[in-house]
Amino acid sequence: MRENSGGNGEKPEYGYAGEILRVDLTKGESTADTPDESFLRKYVGGATLGIRYIFDEVPPGVEWSDPENRLFIGTGPLGGTSVGGSGTVSIATKGALTNGMASSQANGFFGAFLRFSGFDGIILQGTASDWVYLYIHDGKSELRDATHLIGKDTLEVDRIIKEELKKKERETSILCIGPAGENLVKFACICVDKGHMAGHNGLGAVMGSKKLKAIAVDRGKSAIPLKDKAALSQQAKKILAHTRSDKFLDMTLNEGTVGGVVMSTKAGFIPVKNYTTTIHSIAPEKLEKYSTEYIRTTFKAKPTPCWACTATHCHMMEITEGKYAGRVFEEPEYEGMAAFSSLIGVDDVHMTVVLASEVDRLGMDANETGYLIAWVMECYEKRVLTKEDTDGLEMNWGNGEATMAMLNKIANRQGFGNVLAEGVMRAARHVGGEAPKMAVHTMKGNTVRGHDHRVQWLELFDTSVSNVGTIETHKGAPYKMLGLPETYDNLDPDIISTVEGKIKGAMIFEDSMATCRFQTSCSIDLLAEAVNMATGWDLDFDEAMTIGKRAVNLARVFNIRHGIGTELDAPSMRYGSTPLDGAGAGRGIMPHWEKMLANYYNLMGWDENGQPLPETLKNLGLGDII
Repeated sequence: MRENSGGNGEKPEYGYAGEILRVDLTKGESTADTPDESFLRKYVGGATLGIRYIFDEVPPGVEWSDPENRLFIGTGPLGGTSVGGSGTVSIATKGALTNGMASSQANGFFGAFLRFSGFDGIILQGTASDWVYLYIHDGKSELRDATHLIGKDTLEVDRIIKEELKKKERETSILCIGPAGENLVKFACICVDKGHMAGHNGLGAVMGSKKLKAIAVDRGKSAIPLKDKAALSQQAKKILAHTRSDKFLDMTLNEGTVGGVVMSTKAGFIPVKNYTTTIHSIAPEKLEKYSTEYIRTTFKAKPTPCWACTATHCHMMEITEGKYAGRVFEEPEYEGMAAFSSLIGVDDVHMTVVLASEVDRLGMDANETGYLIAWVMECYEKRVLTKEDTDGLEMNWGNGEATMAMLNKIANRQGFGNVLAEGVMRAARHVGGEAPKMAVHTMKGNTVRGHDHRVQWLELFDTSVSNVGTIETHKGAPYKMLGLPETYDNLDPDIISTVEGKIKGAMIFEDSMATCRFQTSCSIDLLAEAVNMATGWDLDFDEAMTIGKRAVNLARVFNIRHGIGTELDAPSMRYGSTPLDGAGAGRGIMPHWEKMLANYYNLMGWDENGQPLPETLKNLGLGDII
């Protein structure tokens, strides 16, 4: 039974547009949900609200591609305000890679424009009879034919729809899928405003299964009622100042993450050749070309900040010479750069940029794609795969042009690309033999972020026990307020499992805002105060953490109900392997795994099998799901 009373209680006076747009694609009809204020205070918005909707409306037996699956796209009480990066959206669904809960975010303008159009979120259900796109404007919505958009990449879709609607660049925001989403590639992502990707766990495949190519939302004229707009404006400055007080985050706001290959190579945690080594052997003069300065001066760059963002983090770029001259793309983030450099043996920054931009255009998650290609290359090197298997492509380490061809095969499910479109874990199992031993993924079925987690145990452990198909915690969590040291041994099993258990919930609370993490830096106490200024509530740090933990436990129970057992809280053989070189040489996490799980489960209030205890659920206000 759904906890949301559907509007029988009191509608919030401040902080919310007040309606969730519900679109039944099978019927071609739209209605509106009006959540009660008590319900919104309990789940706030964004990720936490989306997880509750998916929990309530997607019962066991409904697969990720079933019309009865839901796709939730939501903002939060800070959406469209002066808080930096508050044009973000959080997206939740039953994901394609794990067939369990999925939650991811994308920045840009969509969240702000949606709020100005009178909606705090969108719930999509059913499947259209043919391809459509949703157009939201003037407080209403309509479904339009999208058959002419099929096969178009994410940049083309953005351009074509704006031309059709006769809208300028900042008058309409476009959320869409590329060819990969259309063809149900299990790691297809959702693209927002050309280059902001909600990746992880196949969100784009779910959208494709509903035959929804895009959503366009005009910049509406509705104002969000705020309890104290002036105070919130000052709080936004305070949050930004807090973020900039961290030297790394301040640098990131100015330089973006595109140049992160240089730093992570020197620090020793960049992923190299499918985790076969931790040492990125690249000539210094080539590594220097991966710097932010080189990339932004070599490729024609124009700043394109997101909503309420004063940083010079994002740029649109253009290649001005060579085979790919004229190619326009959003500046890649670090993870795209790592995926198509060190991970697959490419040391030419031009090729890396081309591959990273191609993955975005096709609408595929850069992390999963990078580990997939790296796995193929290792299998090819060791003769587990041959040229005949790979459709004649020579998948040697560093072969960028062969990778380019394979990316398009994957997105269109052509030849061997149809096998790879299932993701690393399933492709490895399909090939069989020694192939699964080389595959980097969690046992739930998703790959990892763009680092070598074998020297970053917090991320390795967190990714493996996560319920949403990607990380659930963040190193920027409020350690001091949780009684934790801000620096610790990254390879200490007791410390790592304790930190994991205590900071869990902080990141998902931030994702309920929904804001950009590079702007708000997981400053939970400051964000709670900002919510109060928007809504008139009196949230404090403890209640904010409870809201986050509530969402974590909901996702956990959802997965258990849907057959994802806690025995899957583990990495694959390669992901959990012991490094043979580098700073972490000889220090492996797996001998400590069971002890770490036991400590983590205990801190979370779960039993020895990783299932939330009844008293834990009651204390979190989740007695209805016991």
